[in-house]
Amino acid sequence: MLLSLVLHTYSMRYLLPSVVLLGTAPTYVLAWGVWRLLSAFLPSRFYQALDDRLYCVYQSMVLFFFENYTGVQAPEMKTSNKNVLLGDFRVLYMCISILLYGDLPKNKENIIYLANHRSTVDWIIADILAIRQNALGHVRYVLKDGLKWLPLYGCYFSQHGGIYVNRSAKFNEKEMRNKLQSYVNAGTPMYLVIFPEGTRYNPEQTKVISSSQAFAAQRGLPVLKYVLTPRIKATHVAFDCMKKYLDAIYDVTVVYEGKDDGGQQREAPTMTEFLCKESPKIHIHIDRIDKKDVPEEQEHMRRWLHERFEIKDKMLIEFYESPDPERRNRFPGKSVHSKLSIKKTLPSMLILSGLTTGMLMTEAGRKLYVNTWIYGTLLGCLWVTIKP
Repeated sequence: MLLSLVLHTYSMRYLLPSVVLLGTAPTYVLAWGVWRLLSAFLPSRFYQALDDRLYCVYQSMVLFFFENYTGVQAPEMKTSNKNVLLGDFRVLYMCISILLYGDLPKNKENIIYLANHRSTVDWIIADILAIRQNALGHVRYVLKDGLKWLPLYGCYFSQHGGIYVNRSAKFNEKEMRNKLQSYVNAGTPMYLVIFPEGTRYNPEQTKVISSSQAFAAQRGLPVLKYVLTPRIKATHVAFDCMKKYLDAIYDVTVVYEGKDDGGQQREAPTMTEFLCKESPKIHIHIDRIDKKDVPEEQEHMRRWLHERFEIKDKMLIEFYESPDPERRNRFPGKSVHSKLSIKKTLPSMLILSGLTTGMLMTEAGRKLYVNTWIYGTLLGCLWVTIKP
């Protein structure tokens, strides 16, 4: 009975992060909305400073679940005469394993973050690096246009500095330039995350990979094996607008290594799998590139960006295929096992979940909570429709 109960609890452990991450959304948006109204007549830098702080609180809560909560292993059982010894029955708790390679920046910087795109968890990797630089509130994303319809957060991400773009010929360069220029003029701290591939690399989606390789071949570019051909538009616009404001470019390469990889590539975990299953090792390689080493003209930058992805591809080929066992399943150079203190994440989780629980304990609070979900979502969708 006890064994069945614990195993069932273990199998359902993803429910806690799901409930908390979704359930605290109205609380967070209400807090942000109040501050947005109060700061309407204040200089924009005051609004931005507290908005970044609020965002840091929310993302710290997210990282609690992805760094401190995940990695719970299944119960260990020892048997004697086919009987379970309850004295040896236990649940082990361990944090996710994050290995960092290359340049490990520690200070806050204004950067463009360029990374390969393998999973719906990739945006959290940017948070993982940013919190280690005390820059979590400064993270802003270039997002695919469809995400602007997310309930509550679709509108908020735009307000926080996110930029929605179309990956097709409908890409609106002027709109992106205007938004970035307004942030630069306001002195907004920028940790701008871009995934130049545009869509996720999945080894099982052979048509997407073949199409990407054909795109490169048609343009006389080297064909890549473990990454897709990067597209230049968003990266070029971002760098062109921010080049005088930037400190550096971070070129980030990520691999999610599961225990049963056996040196073979497999599909990266989704967010749900990340929370439900035993967490993989995450290998993160960072190249910090000085902005003076980045070409400004678009065609030259296209070649430069493709060369950066060639470097990623070579690292990934060696990661999966190196004949030397000591060089396989790792990036070149020394690695640092980076563990995030629970003190940086647990308080945020307790604050937001506590405020949400308090709201739901009163009839007026429950009504406000439900109305925020309904009307906040409708107003957010209306806002992103009339004001991109």
